[in-house]
Amino acid sequence: MELASRIDLAAPTDQETRQIDRANENGRPPVVFVHGLWLLANSWDSWAASFEAAGYTALTPGWPDDPVTVDEARADPDIFAGKTLKQIADHYVEVISRLAAKPAVIGHSFGGLLTQIIAGRGLAAVSVAISPAPFRGVLPIPISALKASWPVLRNPANRKRAVSLSYEQFRYAFANVVSEEEAKRLYETFSVPGSGGTTFQAATANLNPWTEAKVDTRCPERGPLLIISADQDHTVPWSIANASFKKQRRNAGVTEIARIPSRGHSLTFDSGSREVADRALAFVKRSM
Repeated sequence: MELASRIDLAAPTDQETRQIDRANENGRPPVVFVHGLWLLANSWDSWAASFEAAGYTALTPGWPDDPVTVDEARADPDIFAGKTLKQIADHYVEVISRLAAKPAVIGHSFGGLLTQIIAGRGLAAVSVAISPAPFRGVLPIPISALKASWPVLRNPANRKRAVSLSYEQFRYAFANVVSEEEAKRLYETFSVPGSGGTTFQAATANLNPWTEAKVDTRCPERGPLLIISADQDHTVPWSIANASFKKQRRNAGVTEIARIPSRGHSLTFDSGSREVADRALAFVKRSM
C-alpha cells in the first residue's frame, strides 16, 4: 500500500502530462520550474512567459497533490499535510524522466533545494537555485531564518500538519522589502498553506544522518549551477546561500553565485522579479 501511494504521488497530473507532451513535440529546450513552500506553480507564471518568449518550453509542475488555484488550496489546507522532500523530489524526477531532452531546472526557496537535489542526480542540463533552503552540510542558522520558520518549528506536531502564514508572518518571511500595498497583494495572490514536515526536514538536516534534505554536490553530471541570493532575504539570508555555494563549488562543473541588492524572499514573484528572471535566463542561455 505504501509503494502504491508513492507511485501515485510521483505520477504527473493531466496538466503536467500535457506540458511534457508539448515540450517533446515542439523540440524547444525545456525549462522546469520548481516552486517553494507556501506557494503554488502560479508563482512562476511571469517567468514561464519570459522563457517561452526567449525560445524555451516552460513546464511548471506542482508538488504532489497540489491544488490548481490558491482558492482551492485555502479551502482544503490538509491536502498539503504530510509531504516529504523525497516525495516531492520523486514527483519532479518523474516529470523530468518523461522529457525527451535534459531540461534546465530553476527553483525558488524549497524549490531551490529541490533543484539542487535534482541536479545532484545528474538530471539537469543547467540549474538555477534562488534563495535555496539549506541542505545537510550547510551550517549557518541566522536568527531571521529561525524567525521566518517559527510558525512551523514552534510546534513539533506541525511535522504532520499543513501550516498557513498570517499576513504578518508572510510580510516578514517573504515581502519585507516591498511596499505594504504590494505585500498585501502578493499575500492574497500567492500565499497558500504549506507542509510543515519539509521545514522540519531542512531545520534538522545536520542532526539526522538519514535526512532527505541532502544534495550530491560532487555529482560529475551535475551541470552548471547558479545560486541567486537576495541581500535582504529573511528566510534564506546570504550566509545560507553562500554556504550552499561553497559546498557546490567543489563540483567540477561551473558554479556561480549572484547577490541581488535590495530584494527579499519574494524576489521571484514580486514587482521586481523580471530582473531576477533575466539574470537566470542569461545563465541558462550561456550554459545550455
